[in-house]
Amino acid sequence: MGVSLSKGQNVVLNQDGTPLADVTVGLGWDAEPTGGAAFDLDASAIVCGPDQKVLSDDHFVFYNHLTSPDGAVRHTGDNLTGAGEGDDEQLLIDLDRLDDKVGQVVFTVSIHEAAARGQSFGQVHDAYIRVVDNLTGREMCRYELSYDAAGETAMVFGALYRRQGEWKFRAIGQGYATGLAGIATDYGVNIG
Repeated sequence: MGVSLSKGQNVVLNQDGTPLADVTVGLGWDAEPTGGAAFDLDASAIVCGPDQKVLSDDHFVFYNHLTSPDGAVRHTGDNLTGAGEGDDEQLLIDLDRLDDKVGQVVFTVSIHEAAARGQSFGQVHDAYIRVVDNLTGREMCRYELSYDAAGETAMVFGALYRRQGEWKFRAIGQGYATGLAGIATDYGVNIG
């Protein structure tokens, strides 16, 4: 098992010096439905430049736009129920294909139709994000979110970024009461 991170911590992914070409970012959660409405959580990735803003609207990768323009970031598909063990949704990142101007890839999870269904991350538990080296299958790091987010309907789980030739991961855990629209606004994505 890889490094277990706390909120705000960073880790060098290839700290043992082995080449790192592509990774899977797995996200998981469990939810407690209230009022009979099922939860549908959606993972997404925002490919940002050095200014921490999305490179273009096409660099917002989610269930309805599964691949970045360069093919470096690919969403494996929407899991409508979150049922079962393991990752609920995954994004595949080909690090070698990412343009040099990419500063970071930010990973988010939002609750679909949260306001209409009266749902929030306060009803979500066992949420995590992990990074797996696709060559070895080794989990390099994991961040388990562990705080009360009663009014928040979307969260930035973490970010993969490049610093001085090394790939790193940052555990973020920032919640938004304004849903995915709030995250999109902060990162310059036009979802209108």
